[in-house]
Amino acid sequence: MSILVCGSMAYDNIMVFGDRFRNHILPEQIHILNVSFLVPELRRDFGGCAGNIAYSLRLLGADPLIVATVGDDAADYRQRLGELGLRQDHVRHVPGTYTAQAFITTDADDNQITAFHPGAMMYSHQNDVRLARGAQLAIVSPDGRDGMLRHVEGLAGMGVPFVFDPGQALPILSAAELLHCLDLARYCTVNDYEARLICDKTGLAIEALAAGVEALVVTRGGEGSYIYADGGRIEVPAVPVDAVVDPTGCGDAYRAGLLYGISRDWDWLSCGRIAAVMGALKIGHRGGQNHRPTRGEIEAAYRDAFGVALRLD
Repeated sequence: MSILVCGSMAYDNIMVFGDRFRNHILPEQIHILNVSFLVPELRRDFGGCAGNIAYSLRLLGADPLIVATVGDDAADYRQRLGELGLRQDHVRHVPGTYTAQAFITTDADDNQITAFHPGAMMYSHQNDVRLARGAQLAIVSPDGRDGMLRHVEGLAGMGVPFVFDPGQALPILSAAELLHCLDLARYCTVNDYEARLICDKTGLAIEALAAGVEALVVTRGGEGSYIYADGGRIEVPAVPVDAVVDPTGCGDAYRAGLLYGISRDWDWLSCGRIAAVMGALKIGHRGGQNHRPTRGEIEAAYRDAFGVALRLD
């Protein structure tokens, strides 16, 4: 089964600040904020929601098909996709633009400050998801506003069930647009902060939002995740990790696991568990695409965490 992964492809410029932001930001002076963080560590990784989700899906043995836009500087990213065996049929080049760029600063408490240049992502509406035939499942993750809305409409028109993952795009989507996307989606996933934001923006409680989809997933970092489904709430614990190296891309790895479980018709607890395993395996590595567990290692991590055997087909 092909899984359509609609969203951004980006380069992540990741900087590490060895102290804590809170030690340098004075709340009473926030109206004249002017701070500079010394970041001795700097690296450039392949990223973007679509790129990260597709990468982890590939680790699981799935067949993801990326629907995204890139700029004139994407040659090395395209080469990487080829090396990973990821198809590029719907990775569209937008001349005269840069591929989206994220500039992420992480502090000692794993808080992040991000500046983002959308570049080619703003032209994601030039991709017509209806041309991506044969998929039985999809996700619409953060992308250009017009592209996300067009992908939602296209997938609904084709009858392809999809996960709506508004993420960082929440500020650019109106309450009416969010409710429309949820009305067309079969599933939705957000983190706990985004859940509060979407509730505030729409004026609806999380339970009311969950009632409109088959499943609403709320990730909660180290506290695990909730899955609102079948009229109840399933609690999925986080998978213990030896070290928290970098949270960048953990949510995308979680979503890859979630998509994999849905595509295999697993029950919701099992979907949440494989998602939690993928997030835990990612957090021990820097960047969104530098974890490299084998399928056997993923199965072992699942068994160790939950005491249940798992076989990836």
